[in-house]
Amino acid sequence: MPREAEPSNNERAFVLEALREDIRLDGRALDAFRDIKLAFGDEDGVADVELGKTRVLARISASVTAPLPDRKFDGIFTVTTELSPMASPAFEVGRQTETETLLSRLLEVALRRSSALSTESLCLLAGQKVWSLTATCHILSHDGNLLDACNIAVLAALQHYRIPDVTVKGEEVIVHSIEERNPVPLALLHHPLCVTMALFEGGEKVVVDATVMEQQCCEGEVAVTANKYGELVQIAKLGGVAADALVLLQCIDVAVEKVKALDAVIARALEKDARERDVGGLLAELRAENER
Repeated sequence: MPREAEPSNNERAFVLEALREDIRLDGRALDAFRDIKLAFGDEDGVADVELGKTRVLARISASVTAPLPDRKFDGIFTVTTELSPMASPAFEVGRQTETETLLSRLLEVALRRSSALSTESLCLLAGQKVWSLTATCHILSHDGNLLDACNIAVLAALQHYRIPDVTVKGEEVIVHSIEERNPVPLALLHHPLCVTMALFEGGEKVVVDATVMEQQCCEGEVAVTANKYGELVQIAKLGGVAADALVLLQCIDVAVEKVKALDAVIARALEKDARERDVGGLLAELRAENER
C-alpha cells in the first residue's frame, strides 16, 4: 500500500528547531491560517476551496427518495469524501484509507449529527417521500489540514445550494424546474466549522492549520468544531501525546476565534457570488414575478 513520503531526519530536525523558536517554514504565526480562496461554480451547490496548496471541491446533489424506516419525518443528509492519487500518492482508487475513514467520521459529526441542516425541512410527504441530500468532497490537492478544508467547502456549498421548489397535492409530489419556480435555500440552523491544531513539545506548543510536513512531525492533533456563537460541537483528539486540560482549553479559545474569521470569509464569498449572479437585478425581478 502506498505511503506518504516521510520527511528526512534533517527536514524533521529543521522543522522542529524552527518551531521551538516560534518560526514556521512559510512565515506564518503559530495561530495563523494559510490564505483561503473560495470560489463557486456556475451551478448551485459547487464550492472550490484552496487552503494554501490544499484544494477541495464540494458538490451538493439532491434526489427524491423514501425516508428511513425509523425517521419517517426526516430527510436524508450524507457526507462522502473521495481521495484520489491525483491529490497524493498515498491515496489509491477503490481503497479506503485510514485518513478517508477518519475524515468522513469527523465531517459527519460536525455537519450531520450537529443538526446544522434541518432534516425535517427535507420531508416532502411524511413516511413516503423526502429529499436525499448528498455532499461529496473531492480532494484535488493534499498539503495538510484536509478536515478544515473539507468542512469549509461543504458548509459553503450548502449555503450556496438552492433546492428545487415542490408542490404537494394529496399524495402527489411535483418537483418544479428552475423555469417554473425559483429554487429555495436550505434550512441551515447554524454553521459549524472545524479548526485543527497540531501539538508539539509534549503538547505544550499548538500550531493551527498544519501543512503535511508539520503534520508528519507533530506529536498529536486536536480538532475543535464550533460555530460563530461559541457553541462547541465536538472536540476530537486525533492520537499522539496526551494533552493537558489547560492545553485543550487553549485550543478551544483559539478555535472559537478562528471560526468567527472563517465564517466571515464564507459570508463575503457568498455575497460576492450573489452580486455577480444578480446582473441588472434579474433575481429580484424573478422573485417579484413568483410572488405575483
